[in-house]
Amino acid sequence: MGAPNRDEIEGKYEQAKGSVKEGLGNLTGNERLESEGSADKLKGDVQEGWGGTKRKVGDILEDAGDAIKR
Repeated sequence: MGAPNRDEIEGKYEQAKGSVKEGLGNLTGNERLESEGSADKLKGDVQEGWGGTKRKVGDILEDAGDAIKR
């Protein structure tokens, strides 16, 4: 398994940022901030998933290249 790529790391950041916004919005009763937080978390989920898919494809291609070299 390869190291996390940029999309995975940025996705985790978006999720964390969204959680903070959502929590602050909930705490203060600010529905708009809470909604923005939920949207940021969703964006982070999608971006992290995309990064994971790219990493898996890269790993498969790397394994195929190694098998061809043998």
